[in-house]
This record gives sequence, structure tokens and C-alpha cells, in this order.
Amino acid sequence: MNLTAKDREQIVEKGISEQKVKDQISTFKEGIPFVNLKNAAIVGNGIYKFSKAEEKELVELFEKRLPELSILKFVPASGAASRMFKALFNFLETYNPEEESLETYLERTNDKEMSVFADGLEKFPFYENVIKDLKQDYDSKGKKVYDFVNELLDENALNYGFYPKGLLPFHKYPSGSETPFQEHLKEGALYASSNGKSNLHFTISEQHEAMFNFELNEVREKVSEDTNTKFHVDYSFQKPSTDTIAVDMKNEPFRNADGSLLFRPGGHGALIENLNEQDADIIFIKNIDNVAITKDADAVAESKKVLGGVLIQVQEKAFSYAKILDEDSNSETDFNEIEDFLKERLNVRFNSSYAKSSDEAKIKILKDRLNRPIRICGMVKNEGEPGGGPFWITDSEGNVSLQIIESAQIDMDNSEQVDILQNSTHFNPVDLVCGVRNYKGEKYDLLDFVDRKQGFITGKTKEGRELKALELPGLWNGAMAYWNTIFVEVPLVTFNPVKTVNDLLKPSHQA
Repeated sequence: MNLTAKDREQIVEKGISEQKVKDQISTFKEGIPFVNLKNAAIVGNGIYKFSKAEEKELVELFEKRLPELSILKFVPASGAASRMFKALFNFLETYNPEEESLETYLERTNDKEMSVFADGLEKFPFYENVIKDLKQDYDSKGKKVYDFVNELLDENALNYGFYPKGLLPFHKYPSGSETPFQEHLKEGALYASSNGKSNLHFTISEQHEAMFNFELNEVREKVSEDTNTKFHVDYSFQKPSTDTIAVDMKNEPFRNADGSLLFRPGGHGALIENLNEQDADIIFIKNIDNVAITKDADAVAESKKVLGGVLIQVQEKAFSYAKILDEDSNSETDFNEIEDFLKERLNVRFNSSYAKSSDEAKIKILKDRLNRPIRICGMVKNEGEPGGGPFWITDSEGNVSLQIIESAQIDMDNSEQVDILQNSTHFNPVDLVCGVRNYKGEKYDLLDFVDRKQGFITGKTKEGRELKALELPGLWNGAMAYWNTIFVEVPLVTFNPVKTVNDLLKPSHQA
């Protein structure tokens, strides 16, 4: 790889080291190996399922400890709404209401998404916002739907395609429509608040900061009054230094028309750096588009408190054992106890060499396994949604661990791996509760627990030319690969993502 003086200047300006760029190009050349699935994690083997009585105990533990804890709600929120409206943008380009009826268009194109959208028009939470600027009487449904979509997306009208997803109307109540941002504040008051205060951190695009601040100023007073909670909200942006270099099909740096290097955003795995800058006893993580309507909010909050209770329970035990080992007051009984705890509660699997190790070596291994961040991950029963799931995997050194794995990480040409994938019963809704401090209260450097080999290489095009892009290990995938991990079955009511605009028509989003 030959870098010019101008290239080096560009790299320095982005805050990236030349070595990192070289390492990324090596990754393109070497490729990223598929993960090796050992088993699907299921209830009884990698996923906990608690009884109502156990859930009640965990909620009580969480609520009892709450006054003495600092809590943070961390919400990845940089997603733009353009992908959510992909079918609508296509409709504007391909349909002319002056030339054919909507029925003919839908029959001709077999566009099921637009058929659902047109039939549900009045049920959308933004219906009133759009229709007030349109004429009220239409000769044809096609013209009305076309004008509606145009008003919704046109940059000289509502321009919702430009909006961050978190600031779109998602739910319609008698008092008016509410955004995911507002719903997250309300949720924060229910389970992520302590002593009447709720701290929320949103990772957003820099271009949207003013819009988020405007929304906060609009809703803060009302939500505070309704929930009797004071909110502290702040933001961060994905860092330019987490961008990754793109390469051409020969694995040489891809160059823009002006000769400069092409860097691309590193994906949500870049947010491990944003998360690493946060400091709280307990950090809840949930995506911006996964919000519940008010009638389901209590059930969602109870589920979050269960996960919080699990974290407190295992963390207190892990802290006590870590302290024992540091003070060298261990005995053979303590060894067995600690090993059992790590296996049964933190899902740690020791490799075959552990049993033959000296006491000194065992203490070193036990300390290493206890002194890690802990994540409690909610898992819902798989209802056919795309995305990652919980698996036991074996790494290149024979170590077995619990991981959240995306389908892109699995070798679909390997029938055994596909069989394991198909045996998966649960799905990852991005519902995490994290403990990021050790028993002394010191915060871990989360960048020490990333598996750099769990990234993704994808094919893209720019200006008609093919290129390869590198995504960093996903935030809840490889970026947390070396955390201690616990999976817990959570109810479906906690999982309400909005990937396409028609998801807003589902009962879980109709107040």
C-alpha cells in the first residue's frame, strides 16, 4: 500500500493512525472468518427463563438497590428515516396518478407494501400533520395517496425522509402524536431513574443535534410533570476516527474522483467508543425505534427491572469473589465455589487445560474471568424477524462462549452451521443492561474487550464503481465479545421495532 503525503494528511485529520489503516487493508486481504457455531442458546442451555415468583424477587432487588445507584439509559439514535420510507420513495418515482389508477399500479407492480400503506393511511400517527396541507376532496384514491406521500417526503414540505427516526411521530394519542425520543424519556422515568432523576444519552448524527434539542425543549416540561422526574439528556456523535477505509476489488485503497481516500462510517460497532465514555453503575441499552405505547409501558418497565435485578445479583457475587482472590484468602473450597459460579451464573466455559493448571495459574484465570464487564441481554422468542440471535460459539483457540451472532457471520454453505442456525429459538431485540465497573468502582476500558476479528466486509458501489467496505464488530456482537454474558427470555411486548413505515400500523404501535 503506497500512501502519498496527501493521504497521510487526510488520515491524521480524521484522527486515525496509519497503522490502523494498514491493519484494515490487511483485514480485507485476509478476509474475516465465519464464526463457528457450537449450539443455539436455548432455555435451559444458555437462556434463563424465570418464574413469576423469581421475577418478583428480582424486581424487588432492583428497586431496593435503586436509590444508591447511578443509572443511565443509552440509546443509539443516529439512524435516518430514509430507509424506513424506501418503499414510499420508490412509489413517487414509479407511479403517475394522471396515467393510471392506484389499483392498476398495485396490480401491475404487486407492491404489497404500498397496498398496506394506502389502506392504513388514516391510522398513521402523522396523518393529521400531512393531510392539513392537502386539499380535502380527491377524485381518485391514487391522487390522494400520491399527494400524501409527496407531502410527507418532499424536502420543501414535511421532509420526513431527512428526519432522524427518533423525531418522527410514532404514536397517536388523544393529546397528540409522540416521537420515539419522547417515549424513551417516559420509559426512562419508569425504570432508568433514581431519586427522581433520569439520565439519558443519545448517540445522534451531528446534523440533527439542533432538532433533538428543539424536541427536548418542547416536551421536557410536560414529561417531567407527568412522570414526576427530572431529565438530564446529552448526546454524542460517531467519531470520524472510527470510520474505516474502503478498498477496490483488488484490495487497494479506493479513491474518490479527486484522488482522496474513501472512508466510510464503521457501523454501530463504532459506538463502543461512545459507550466507553459513559460512567454509571447500571447502563440500559435500547435502540431508538424500539418503543412501546403507553398501555404497554409498565410491562416493558417490569421486564427491564428483572434484567436489572439479574445484573445486581450476579455482580454482587462476582465482586465478592474478585475481592477474595485479590486478598489471597482463597481456599480449595473457594476455588470450587468460584468455578461453579462462573460456569452456572456467568456462562463461562473453561478449556481442558484449566484443570491441569497450577493454583497460581488458576487464580490468574479466575481473576481474568471475574474482572470483566457484565451484560444481561433480553431475548425474545423468534417470530421470524431478521437479525442476530444467541449462540454458543467456539473460537479458533477452542474457547467456548455465549455470543450474539448475526446471520452474515455464519457460513451458509455449511449445512451443519445452517442446521444450528435453524434450531435457534430466540432473537436479539437489543435489550441490554450493562455493568461496566469492577468491585472497586473503577470503570473498565471497554475497548479492551472487543474481538476485532468479528467485523463485516460488505460490497458497495460508488459512482458506478464496485468497492469493499469494512464494518467494525457490532456493538452487541464482537464489540462485547469478551464481556461476561447472560441471556434472559423477555416477553414479546418489549420488542416493537420500526424498520419500515408500515410497522407503525402494527397493534403494538396503535394506541
